[in-house]
Amino acid sequence: MRIALFSDIHANLPALEAFFKDIEITKPDAVYCLGDLVGYNIWPNEVINEIRKRGIPTIAGNYDFGIGRTSNDCGCAYKTDDEKANGAVSISYTNSLVNEQERQYLRTLPAHIKLEFQLNNDKLNLLLVHGSPRKINEYLFEDRDEKSMLRIMENADADIMCFGHTHKPYHRVLNDGKDGDDHFRHAINIGSVGKPKDGDPRGGYVMLTMNENSSVKDKNSISTEFIRFEYDVEKAAKAVEDSPLPNAYAESLRKGI
Repeated sequence: MRIALFSDIHANLPALEAFFKDIEITKPDAVYCLGDLVGYNIWPNEVINEIRKRGIPTIAGNYDFGIGRTSNDCGCAYKTDDEKANGAVSISYTNSLVNEQERQYLRTLPAHIKLEFQLNNDKLNLLLVHGSPRKINEYLFEDRDEKSMLRIMENADADIMCFGHTHKPYHRVLNDGKDGDDHFRHAINIGSVGKPKDGDPRGGYVMLTMNENSSVKDKNSISTEFIRFEYDVEKAAKAVEDSPLPNAYAESLRKGI
């Protein structure tokens, strides 16, 4: 079973189109979207409809949650006054672009998707969230304390937890087994299709692979491939510059930051 997981498109239609072309090559068995379809670029309706017409199971990101409710708060943790000012322009502009049918779609997206696999004697629970199981806009960075990450996953009964929101991909394997009885849990940030922040401007997604031997007892029986793909970054950046959006978002696309 090969599952493609993608997230944080942020209204970047050229990146999404390139992603769809890439999965025509990689041919996953299933595809899931972990949210943040809109914000920061000019194609929110087009991105929503490309995902809708393919029937891709999708959860709400924090930006989707805000726009779905015509809110002026995207739940984003902006750190500086400039970031806050730019963010205010972005959510206002996005609200002005999104059509009512597309807004209704965003408003009804689920918060989580949980899949239970029974591949052998070990049940495997795969949990898909945007930020964390606790909060749609919680940031789970790679340096999160191990005990904290395990507690989050245990409370959510997640053996594999996939999430986005930080736009920085990573895979951590944690063992909460007791008395020498291994129980490995996988925390996987799937990165961003349309607004990477790891210094690589290419779009990114994850291919999660499980098979009949996959088990919580064997940390190597579940694998992740972080796939990067080229797209027309300049087209997406120029679209930002030709819109009311701040030019800083164009530079972010060019630099992958």
